[in-house]
Amino acid sequence: MTIQTHNSNVLMNTATMAYRNLLKTMHNPDQFMDVIVQPVMFMLMFGYLFGGAIAGGVQAYLPTIVPGILIQTMLSAASGSGSQIREDLDSGVFDRFKSLPMAHIAPLAGQLFGDVLRLIIATITSLTTGYFMGWRPEVGFGWIVVIGLLAILTGWALSWLFALVGLLAKHAETVQSFSLMTMLVLSFMSNAFVPLKSLTKPLQVIARFNPVTGVITAIRQILATGSWTQSALLVLVFDLSIVVVFAPLTVWAYDRN
Repeated sequence: MTIQTHNSNVLMNTATMAYRNLLKTMHNPDQFMDVIVQPVMFMLMFGYLFGGAIAGGVQAYLPTIVPGILIQTMLSAASGSGSQIREDLDSGVFDRFKSLPMAHIAPLAGQLFGDVLRLIIATITSLTTGYFMGWRPEVGFGWIVVIGLLAILTGWALSWLFALVGLLAKHAETVQSFSLMTMLVLSFMSNAFVPLKSLTKPLQVIARFNPVTGVITAIRQILATGSWTQSALLVLVFDLSIVVVFAPLTVWAYDRN
């Protein structure tokens, strides 16, 4: 009975903190910039500026760029977890939470689970923008949901890594700089915007080992075949492995603060 009560309290406290995170986000619309404005801007900019040069036209380029922008937006949205955690630590609100009669892990867990909303919004915005530009995948709506869920899981897994950075960094600016550099390197040193064969040999090697390349490839294969592929399974294993490795490290860093 005691264990059940404790587990129930942890879940309720986490849900409460997740709700608090959602309210905070709703009252700060600028926190939606990277999940609403960014994917729209990049989709339009890359599609209409480079579509003709890379694929011969915007319509031919959309099957390439839509998965690329989707995962780039996931990276950006996931990085927001680290920035928000660092800001809360700097403001002292986490110290206040730790003094309250609630589960110790609830503030951290609530932040990470609450950020799922930002990942969902980012996914919808990216795919909807592609649709309005003329992207028409041949697979059914169910597979669109599948790639959306795979992208959200990837973003949520990476949010644990960025949360760890936010807990270890000394300043919010450091987290933001690290997040921006990581997003740019991982997205541009991959097959997100150009075919791998168009890169030089050294860059091809780097891009092939880039995990973002694997995620984008899996999404493109699902959209092309309408089936669950081996690449998608590897992405699923990769995402779960990140959570298994970085969740305990993030909790450890949280306990030290």
